[in-house]
Amino acid sequence: MTLLGHINPDADTLGSALAVGLALHRRGVSVRVSFGSPEVVPESLKVLDTAGLLVHRDEVPAEPELLVVMDTGSVQRLGPLGDRVGRARGPVIVVDHHVSNTRYGTVHCIDEHAEATALIALKLLDEMDVEVDEPIARCIYAGLVTDTGGFRKAGPEAHRIAARLLETGVDAYSVTRPLMDEHPFAYLGMLSRVLARAELDAGAAGGLGLVHAVVGLEDARGVRAEEVESVIDVVRSAAEAEVAAVLKELAPRSWSVSLRAVGLVDVREVAQVLGGGGHRLAAGFTFEGESSEVVAALKGALERVGS
Repeated sequence: MTLLGHINPDADTLGSALAVGLALHRRGVSVRVSFGSPEVVPESLKVLDTAGLLVHRDEVPAEPELLVVMDTGSVQRLGPLGDRVGRARGPVIVVDHHVSNTRYGTVHCIDEHAEATALIALKLLDEMDVEVDEPIARCIYAGLVTDTGGFRKAGPEAHRIAARLLETGVDAYSVTRPLMDEHPFAYLGMLSRVLARAELDAGAAGGLGLVHAVVGLEDARGVRAEEVESVIDVVRSAAEAEVAAVLKELAPRSWSVSLRAVGLVDVREVAQVLGGGGHRLAAGFTFEGESSEVVAALKGALERVGS
């Protein structure tokens, strides 16, 4: 059985896959968990893999017998492993909470109201009558705490579930610090260079404001992928902008863009205009061109959605 997460995996996609994978592994199922890129597992997520289920993408069968895709709104978000969907010999089960999910599988377990895919994974485990012990609970908790912004966007039920997970023995601080509050020293230098070039356009998004920053290949050299991904959490703090964007250079003229909104703009719609997707307040898209062209296209999409 193969469980896949999206490219540039976060705690929700891998936490969900590892929680379900661990439960099945204990029942004697041969399980592998993987993702398309980058080449290595993010350092902050390695601790979740207590049973050694994570494998490199090259070890994923070309024609998997049973494929489960976690927290991935489209085939494109699987990157180099996207072809496994069309070549799977058995069912393709999609477990997700993105409103923009394109329903590319054969079985869909999608709850657009769930704060995290990890919560859907937990429901599946409960249906399977799985004992949710500390190793499994740690995976679910990691996905929940990160996708709710440290519970700032969590509803009452999510808090109740968090309490249930903590009661298994999960140490909240040891889980959240490497995911949200800990970076290597090189991160500080990268962040200072990137923020020094950040720009604010108060007139963008219909006068609500756009702040954006660019992380070039040279900026990202020497830091982990998770450090680059976390830049958006700093940029979004600009009080004068409703929308924040971080352009992350994947290769020359190739960009992955993270979008965040405070509450008035649906950045999922903005991302969809540009071929991406996500949630109302957190979304993203990819783009080919110069960074100036990315920003111009983004501003155009903001105006189109707002008109």
